Amino acid sequence: MNTADPDLTQGSAPLSMRPTLAGMDHMISAGHYLATHAGAQILQAGGNAIDAGVAAGIALGVVQSDIVNVGGVAPCLVYHAQTGKVWSISGLGYWPRAASLDLFLDKYGGRIPAGVLRTVIPAAPDAWITALERFGTMSFGDVAAAAIGFARDGFVMYPLMAEVLADHQDNYRRWSSSAAVYLPGGRPPAAGEVFRQADLAASLQYMADEERAHASAGRLAGLAAARRAFYQGDIAARMVAYHRENGGLLTHEDLRDFSVEVEPALSTDFHGTRLYSCGFWCQGPTLLQMLNILESRDLRTLGHNSASYIHLLTEAIKLAFADREVHYGDPRHKPVPQDVLLSKAYARERLALILADRAGPDIPAAGDLLDAGLSRPRLHRPEDAQRTDPRLDTSYVAAVDKHGNAFSATPSDGSYNTPVIPGTGLCASGRGSQSWAERGHACAIGPGRRPRLTPNPSLAIRPGGYVMPFGTPGGDVQCQAMLQTFLNMEVFGMDPQQAVEAPRFATFSFPSSFEPHSVQPGRLMIEDLVARPVGEALAAMGHSVQWWRDRNWRAGAMCVVRHDTRTDIRWGAADPRRPAYAIGR
Repeated sequence: MNTADPDLTQGSAPLSMRPTLAGMDHMISAGHYLATHAGAQILQAGGNAIDAGVAAGIALGVVQSDIVNVGGVAPCLVYHAQTGKVWSISGLGYWPRAASLDLFLDKYGGRIPAGVLRTVIPAAPDAWITALERFGTMSFGDVAAAAIGFARDGFVMYPLMAEVLADHQDNYRRWSSSAAVYLPGGRPPAAGEVFRQADLAASLQYMADEERAHASAGRLAGLAAARRAFYQGDIAARMVAYHRENGGLLTHEDLRDFSVEVEPALSTDFHGTRLYSCGFWCQGPTLLQMLNILESRDLRTLGHNSASYIHLLTEAIKLAFADREVHYGDPRHKPVPQDVLLSKAYARERLALILADRAGPDIPAAGDLLDAGLSRPRLHRPEDAQRTDPRLDTSYVAAVDKHGNAFSATPSDGSYNTPVIPGTGLCASGRGSQSWAERGHACAIGPGRRPRLTPNPSLAIRPGGYVMPFGTPGGDVQCQAMLQTFLNMEVFGMDPQQAVEAPRFATFSFPSSFEPHSVQPGRLMIEDLVARPVGEALAAMGHSVQWWRDRNWRAGAMCVVRHDTRTDIRWGAADPRRPAYAIGR
């Protein structure tokens, strides 16, 4: 692992508030300390990184159920040490068969209303079970045990979740089933109170019980039974009944026929380090594009978080997100010029558009790639500029085991824009909010189509050096925070915890991924730990600079596990911007 330079730690990269943890057997880092503990227990019991990551991921759906849902999304990356291959598990549902773009255009004026009409097929349960089947060693009941306990017995409400529930209490009141869970006694629980989710505990226990009833036929048969419990059993019946009674679109056939995709991960090279991403159904490839654009520049000479450095990264991010808006979509339904978008030659063309001393267009054009009919960006209206901060709706987990396997997952889906399904304690994924009710858009609503997902895990491998799963929540900020954290280590030599804690920035100069897809032309948010003269210089270049106070939760919550393959030491870091923690042995 690189050692941080003294001048960096004393200057723009201050000494970290927490130490970088070290372990010789395993390491896990997750968006909530109880989820980290759940995964660590699995590792200590002999499970591998995939078992542990799934345990932590399911637990996040309990202890962060405001922003992660057991019935939500869960894109994953798996590094299989024995074969050296990196696999993507999609963990994203698609629109029900009955979904119609015309419905949203004619009845809702091109909007996707909150509630059951945002529902795509819940994918997280199948993603977790698929990860266990393909790469894990343990049963669903084993890895879900901690989550069941947190739901049944409760956990202590923590300040950030209490703040989210309080801020969104009017949203929860729209549905009596949601209010019963998140407004017990008619009010949001305060920090320090015990919060219980009995129905959610029962749903997870039902899946575990169904697995146990079929365990005599083997581990895989048991996992298949757990899957049927969700997609064909009592949970499915309750979801379908609620949709039928409330104007939703989900059917038994939609649930029964669903499965996630497992495929080789996408990748690019950055100075000898390989970066991996899920496919173009999510925003993950933008991180690869950003690194391709930046690779030929001497970033270290620019200086960490200098005005010229922040300007260059911001412009690269804007260009990658311009391509995201026009070229990204579900590859099963839209042709995506994947090879061109990830090519070094294309990156050089994009880099040539960046001016050294002046901000480029607020909403730059995507590359003209003759991509067989994918959309062109629409003109944005003044009323589109309505929202500044990213949505809070995601968490993350990274793990590396004693064998060198690595797991990276970004489970998600908030609970305040779609109803809790009565009797289950969970929401059916409202990720339809990341589609477009717009004819001709690359991510337009349609039966069997996946929204373009913001959650995206990442993983970096330097041959003969390290294997590093890393990621963050933060909506459209995710790839921006991941880019900065990776460069903090790779270019500026910071250790993982310093890299995670270093001040961050984020541009919002692109169409938001979230309904109603608002824009903030030119907007550049900077944590105020960056020197004010830097912000003033950026404003002089034409960026619309605003400031986040201190280390702000809106700037993401990075988690990193870095396995040094030369020393066999596993290093762990977790972001103090949210209740993320790492633990290892």
